[in-house]
Amino acid sequence: MIKALAVAVSLLVSASVAMAAGSSTGMGGGGPFADFDPIVAKYNASGEEFRIVGYCRSSCTLFLGIRNVCVDRDASLWFHAARRMSDPLKTPVESLTNHLRANFKPALVAYLDGHGYLRRSEYHTMTGAQMAQFGYRICK
Repeated sequence: MIKALAVAVSLLVSASVAMAAGSSTGMGGGGPFADFDPIVAKYNASGEEFRIVGYCRSSCTLFLGIRNVCVDRDASLWFHAARRMSDPLKTPVESLTNHLRANFKPALVAYLDGHGYLRRSEYHTMTGAQMAQFGYRICK
């Protein structure tokens, strides 16, 4: 029983990684930076295209730091101040938020900071189509 459960969990994890290959599919809910940073580094090293599609919340927006990223026109990106996942009060942590900022184009950072969206825990949503005004390429 335990072995079968371990195999099922392994297959589920493998499927999630496979779904994310080349796109944000399966990773839109966010999570620890450690799950996203290696993907950003991999795609920046290879130069391969990476597509942000569907729902992309929180840490998923780190994919905007990929050099050859495009954003699906109908994608929904959710931004907020970064916080420790274990914090039930969702207290913003500036050093973690700076990690997000480092992956965004300056025009996007200026917009998000100018409106205080990276100082609050509440989400600010934007469509993929809106991302073009900040210099991001829309997927064809």
